[in-house]
Amino acid sequence: MSLLWPVFLVLLATIPLLVALYLWVQRRRRRFAVRFSSLSLVREAQPNHSRWRRYLPPALFLAALASLVLALARPVTVFAVPSSKTTIIMAMDVSRSMCSTDIPPNRLTAAQNAALTFIEGQRPDLPIGIVAFAGFAELIQAPTTDRQALREAILSLTTGRRTAIGSAIVKSLEVIAEMDADVPPPVTDRAAAVPPASVAPGQFAPHIIVLLTDGASNTGPLPEEAAQQAADRGIRVYTIGFGTEQGGEMPNCNPRYVGSEPYSGYGMGSGAFGGGFMGQFRRGIDEETLKRVATMTSAEYYPAESAEELVNIFRELPTHLIAKYETQEISFAFAALGAMLAALAFALSLWWHPLL
Repeated sequence: MSLLWPVFLVLLATIPLLVALYLWVQRRRRRFAVRFSSLSLVREAQPNHSRWRRYLPPALFLAALASLVLALARPVTVFAVPSSKTTIIMAMDVSRSMCSTDIPPNRLTAAQNAALTFIEGQRPDLPIGIVAFAGFAELIQAPTTDRQALREAILSLTTGRRTAIGSAIVKSLEVIAEMDADVPPPVTDRAAAVPPASVAPGQFAPHIIVLLTDGASNTGPLPEEAAQQAADRGIRVYTIGFGTEQGGEMPNCNPRYVGSEPYSGYGMGSGAFGGGFMGQFRRGIDEETLKRVATMTSAEYYPAESAEELVNIFRELPTHLIAKYETQEISFAFAALGAMLAALAFALSLWWHPLL
């Protein structure tokens, strides 16, 4: 629970003052009774329940004031509701290192098989899209419920040069924005004004990106910058680092494409933000960056060093109960509680201490 107007909590400071005032009044009444009347002896002889009858109504009244002050602070809570419009974007790394044979027969084939198993395990009405990335990112299958079309897209993956993780996230956001008008499209120019976020802090859109890579970003926008755009839109990016630490032989998966790989990025110019860079190719998985991307978007990072581990990770992804998160103000509950406590305090006071 959070508060929209927490400044009103300063009013809670009046409650201890009222308690002190009440105790002071009670002490003055006791001294007055001892000095001018012998009724104090009668009070001393009364049973103990008369004391809590005296103090319970004021205590309930103070609790009512505290509840009303909390209502003024406008408490809100975030809760999940089932979503009728959900999209999963699978961003698949097809850099040349995916041909490595440390995971037989090679990383790309193992990733394809795991992705097919993942797709078949989803409910039939859940649309899934496929984004492939190497030197740049490309949508190879728009979100669809056609499992055969998805299967053909996965099996058609070919490798290219370099690894543009940031571009993959930006392209995935573009696809989601086209499917859901509530999600602003990503900003592709750093000088452009940033559009308003689609969700409030703590909320999430009902879409997720599953990004699988075996390397480190060396071209295109920085992954953290792209992840921040995803976080601003409430899009969770689950990252998977695929491959063993020692690696393996790396023959070309598609010899006919040597020099003209479909995702090489030649002729593409700068990155998606207009400021891409050409970095030195690195074979190792940049786990720290993948963890930061996942953390920034309130998702998780998963390492996989075998085909079996990758299948299990896909199976464990939180996609079966995807929900959207909404904020609900609950001031009315505290106001109702305060009114009820005040009414109870007034009723008990009249019952136990009638005016006539």
